[in-house]
Amino acid sequence: MTTPLTVTSGHRPDGTSVLTLTGEIDMSNTGALVTALEGSGDRVVLDLTAVDYLDSAGLSVLFTHADRIELVAGPLLTPVLTVSGLAELVPVHDPEEQ
Repeated sequence: MTTPLTVTSGHRPDGTSVLTLTGEIDMSNTGALVTALEGSGDRVVLDLTAVDYLDSAGLSVLFTHADRIELVAGPLLTPVLTVSGLAELVPVHDPEEQ
């Protein structure tokens, strides 16, 4: 059974790709995330503010693309990104900054 994950693509005024994710990211749906990332530009902002859950399979995808992503994450996911070490590799922005 696949966990619900919605991926909506867009662009910032400067042309940077933005992927807005809603739902949960786990091993059942990381393929959709990989497909979205591979279809994006060289630099991608992932808006994770509406993500309720992120497991190690999702983190693995983010680590794989760490050289070209930025993250927007709220207080629920920021500790996960910090403890995993991902926050040391990629910029993590507060939703209020956006």
